[in-house]
Amino acid sequence: MVKTISWKDGKVYILDQRKLPHKEEVIECRNYRKLASCIERMSIRGAPAIGIAAAMGLALGARGINAKTQEEFFKKLKAIADHFLNTRPTGANLFWAIERLLNLAKRNRNKSLNEVKHILEKEAIDLLKQDIELNKQIGKNGVKLIKKPANILTHCNTGSLATGGYGTALGVIRAAYSRGKVKKVFVDETRPALQGARLTTWELLQDRIPAILVADNVAGYLMQKGAIDFVIVGADRIAANGDVVNKIGTYSLAILARHHGVPFYVAAPSSTIDMDTHEGRDIVIEERGPKEVVEVQGKRIAPKNIPVFNPVFDLTPHRFVNAIITERGIIRHPDRKKMANFFSTGD
Repeated sequence: MVKTISWKDGKVYILDQRKLPHKEEVIECRNYRKLASCIERMSIRGAPAIGIAAAMGLALGARGINAKTQEEFFKKLKAIADHFLNTRPTGANLFWAIERLLNLAKRNRNKSLNEVKHILEKEAIDLLKQDIELNKQIGKNGVKLIKKPANILTHCNTGSLATGGYGTALGVIRAAYSRGKVKKVFVDETRPALQGARLTTWELLQDRIPAILVADNVAGYLMQKGAIDFVIVGADRIAANGDVVNKIGTYSLAILARHHGVPFYVAAPSSTIDMDTHEGRDIVIEERGPKEVVEVQGKRIAPKNIPVFNPVFDLTPHRFVNAIITERGIIRHPDRKKMANFFSTGD
């Protein structure tokens, strides 16, 4: 299993995903600003992994706070938290992780500052361990939807690199493969940053899972030919009505899948579900600079001075989703009522 992020001796280590698959380079983060920069520059990406990185970043920042009073400490801690909240606006896990650690710190205000710092560090490390376990449970739950060996289409990267380890959608694929339920995995290249081509294929090759890389615009042709049994993707934020915001291109896949009668599944931890966000159109869609579109691996492929529109994510309405797979269970044909019932009963 790929080690995407780790904490050792008061430092955080990040596998630089910008360099994969050609080079495995680890970035050492000695302070929270370096870690925040890794999130902004997509050295680490994927909603669950970003959440873990933000938690470790906040704990790292707390270690470096020099404060004489609780009031001064918490003021500086809040400023560090805000710094991370401004790195990537769309994914829910970052906001969830920061809120979790801030609330934990507040609940322990009566303890010494050194104790609070230690508590935050332990919690950040525990989040990494917990994420790996819940991803494995997502895999076990997702396998229940696969009745026979299948040809699967997936988008972007949702494996160990996007999480603490194992993966969400790719975790379901891993679990299915271990049970003999995978024929082939078709991997969308996922323009513009090519997370599918660079990262997902790299992980699948390491696990010896049969994979085929295809251009993004091949997906419809494959479904038209009857070559895909189901589509499975991850999520960066899921609204209270089941709307899904995920990597750009997901909505197109959902439309194609519905047209061709192909099940469309979303795999994500429950921390990605934002019950405070009414519906998908309320979610902020991050836009990034033009360089990702006009260049590939540092080589320009478009004319100079051409305007670029580069949204990172898109919105898939809940009516196109056959099931949301979480560590707590499966929400079939999600809507507002089913989502609310799921969180009140656990299934």
